[in-house]
Amino acid sequence: RADADFVRAATGYAIGGVAPLGHAGPVRLLLDADLQRFARIWAAAGTPFSVFPLTPGQLAALTGAAWTDIRQEA
Repeated sequence: RADADFVRAATGYAIGGVAPLGHAGPVRLLLDADLQRFARIWAAAGTPFSVFPLTPGQLAALTGAAWTDIRQEA
């Protein structure tokens, strides 16, 4: 798991506020396939106190990232 310093350096955002685009440098994006079961999802908008609504399809189109099964079974 990434710590707060790594997240800030890699994205330019604080943990809890990492937006799906506009990162400080190139990052590898993974879209959690489980999000596709929702009609509306909420993405961080640059701060831990700002979010915006969008559909899973809009998130995929906005980021250009692929859906991936990232769940870890207990």
